[in-house]
Amino acid sequence: MMYLLDTNILSELLKRQPNPGFVARLASKPAQWMFTSCICVMELRFGSALREDFEPFWTRISEEILSRVNILPLNLAEVIIAGDILAFLRRTGQPVAIEDALIAATALNHQCTLVTANTRHFANIGLLPLENWLEEGGE
Repeated sequence: MMYLLDTNILSELLKRQPNPGFVARLASKPAQWMFTSCICVMELRFGSALREDFEPFWTRISEEILSRVNILPLNLAEVIIAGDILAFLRRTGQPVAIEDALIAATALNHQCTLVTANTRHFANIGLLPLENWLEEGGE
């Protein structure tokens, strides 16, 4: 089983007191099953760059989070899948952010379950397994 951790899930690890159920769930999974998208890295970098303590915060993200997950790059297949997702959802009146389409496409292409606290952002993307490890029983 492979899991792609969304930005909001990775961000939980930066809290002074992360959700204990989430921490336990994460610890119960083998490290080789944990992935994130380069798009999530971009979102973390963007959020960090807006902070006054940018450098130490980014160093913390790099050391505590990014060094412990496998980062999946974007490839042509994922860009094509994301384009199809964007077009389908727009045609059906359910637009989604480009970043979310790229994250979903990465999860689909690598057959990962997407772990996110924003399941509603991804709920209309067919065939995408979703879990919210921040909710009780979210697995």
